[in-house]
Amino acid sequence: MTTKRALNQGRTPMERMKIALARMTPGQMVLILIMAVVFLWVILALMIVPILNLLGTVFFEGGSFSTDTFNKLLKSKRAMKALRNSFILAPTLSITVGVVGISLVLITEYFDIKGAKILRLGYLTTLIYGGVTLVSGYKFIYGSNGILTTALRSVFPDMNINWFQGYGAVLFVMTFSCTSNHMIFLRNAMRAVDFQTVEAARNMGASQWYILRRVVLPVLLPSLFAVTILTFITGLSAMSAPMLVGGTDFQTINPMIHDFANMTTSSAKSLAAVLSLILGLATMLLLAVMTAIERRGHYMSVSKVKTKIIKQKITNPVVNVLVHIYAYVLFVIYVIPVIMIVLFSFSDTVHIQSRQLDFSTFSLENYRSLLSANSAYRPFVVSILYSSVAAVVVGLLVVMACRYIQKRRHSIGSNFLEYGLMIPWLLPTTMIALSLMLNYNQPRWYMFNQPLIGTLILLLFGYVIIKLPFTMRMTKAAFFSLDNALEDASRNMGAGELYTFRRVIFPVILPTVMAIAALNFNSLLTDYDMSAFLYHPTNPTLGVKIKSLTEDMGTNPNGMALTFVYAVLMMIISGVVLYLVYGRGNRDDLKE
Repeated sequence: MTTKRALNQGRTPMERMKIALARMTPGQMVLILIMAVVFLWVILALMIVPILNLLGTVFFEGGSFSTDTFNKLLKSKRAMKALRNSFILAPTLSITVGVVGISLVLITEYFDIKGAKILRLGYLTTLIYGGVTLVSGYKFIYGSNGILTTALRSVFPDMNINWFQGYGAVLFVMTFSCTSNHMIFLRNAMRAVDFQTVEAARNMGASQWYILRRVVLPVLLPSLFAVTILTFITGLSAMSAPMLVGGTDFQTINPMIHDFANMTTSSAKSLAAVLSLILGLATMLLLAVMTAIERRGHYMSVSKVKTKIIKQKITNPVVNVLVHIYAYVLFVIYVIPVIMIVLFSFSDTVHIQSRQLDFSTFSLENYRSLLSANSAYRPFVVSILYSSVAAVVVGLLVVMACRYIQKRRHSIGSNFLEYGLMIPWLLPTTMIALSLMLNYNQPRWYMFNQPLIGTLILLLFGYVIIKLPFTMRMTKAAFFSLDNALEDASRNMGAGELYTFRRVIFPVILPTVMAIAALNFNSLLTDYDMSAFLYHPTNPTLGVKIKSLTEDMGTNPNGMALTFVYAVLMMIISGVVLYLVYGRGNRDDLKE
């Protein structure tokens, strides 16, 4: 095997390809040909051609090269205001989420805070509900007819009931909904801190603040940079929060793209295209920065034997009390929407309308109504089917791709396949959705001369595309972590390549593949950004349905009850999925 690799290293990619083709059996060549056709179609028809068509909409409006679309953008007050709002929200969100996210990790992992286990569970609630569902929960608490606003009006009758609207409301909601990455990645980085270094600094007389600033935080910096850039991209791509609590004065790029794309005029669609292009360029730039940061490497401990971090007691009693108060205020902010959603899901419409809890009226009527009415449970079934099928399709495509890349690494075909499937990583969801929407509003020969706009299949394509990069990155890591001795032993015993993959390789990577599929299912179940562009009018997804119900939250108690039931069922499903993915494999984590 070593000699074979050494010989291959001295050959060009074209020579290695010719040798590989010469060694193939007829059956293997047919399989490779089928895979090539499938992946070429996926990459070209679903990604490259729609994006090129989108660029044509921007630069070749009217058939010749023109920059008039950019002039239209500059003259559109709505579009320019949306751009300005997005570039205001993104940096400020990065700061607020960074402050809150770091403090959450320090509270749960570094400082000795009473009730840290309970606090951690509260801070992790954003993992089981998010997107439009989370925004609807905050709106139910703080909106014009929300619980808190209703209570405040009884004390201050002249108060502005629309106080929770605009930039401040969007920033507040997104600050507490975007700390999930900190609780996952920054928490893992915190566990890499070497306690021996902390002890050495303390023995030399360093203060707690100095140790935190000069010893602990430098270890967290690579992960912190990465999650900050991801937060910046999230702020630029914000959609649900601006739509539901931004009001008329604070709309960002994505809601504006959605509005322009649904207009009938060509000028409005071209404005949507140029806005998505600007958003895509900004995303590419930020991802390039994040990649450069990753390549710089990580801060590492100089200790040969790391010691697990021991939680630090805050020595200053005043600071200790203030930190505890801060920790539990954050806990209340995180858990109150969840608790209210669960409780009001059992309440009747009268008490939902008045925002009052009466335990004597609790029943399962709202759940019965959802499960018995076709119009109520249909969006739930639609989202489950879409998410399941998309997760399975993505898993199959990526497993085949990774197997090919593993066997023929550094070849022209493997490089094209890998980079092709990673294209959606560079593009925001709305840009991908808009490109599909504009490209398939008319028949295309490579789609059997059928227009796909307004069909059930187009949203499935969108779901598959946006999940390819994450699935590719994680599955590829699983393939390349395999022990080559397993495959060599199987081959030496006379097993064929397909048999070896089916009976030796696939069972080893199956847990990883299933975990990734579960996470993909979880995130697609509550999707709104892609669904808002491509859903079938008679088969709305759960995200679209919840968004429409949330807009009528103040006047439609039946709709509110339905929203709460949707949210509870989604939280149950998400919680079960997270337990299956993380819980059983991290029992020590749960026992802490």
